[in-house]
Amino acid sequence: MPVTVFVKSVSGSAVASKLSGYFVVKGQEFRFTAIAFGRIGGHNASVKIAKTTIDKIVKMHIDPEQLQLTIQRKLIEGDIVLPEGIKPPSE
Repeated sequence: MPVTVFVKSVSGSAVASKLSGYFVVKGQEFRFTAIAFGRIGGHNASVKIAKTTIDKIVKMHIDPEQLQLTIQRKLIEGDIVLPEGIKPPSE
């Protein structure tokens, strides 16, 4: 399932970052928050999606656990859209 992840804001240190953003799946936009350990493109990310959003995702016949894993993988791999002015840590 194609998912595009947009990160709107990033704050934190060299060890961990708090992220907020949204993802688009089947043409619908949903918000999420996350903590990325090792920064964006780092080693791990913990993604939080609101219960009401998960309920909507289930009604769309999407497995919420698989979706969360996809978002987590995209955050870890840096496969995200960043706003202008925020650079990935690799630069």
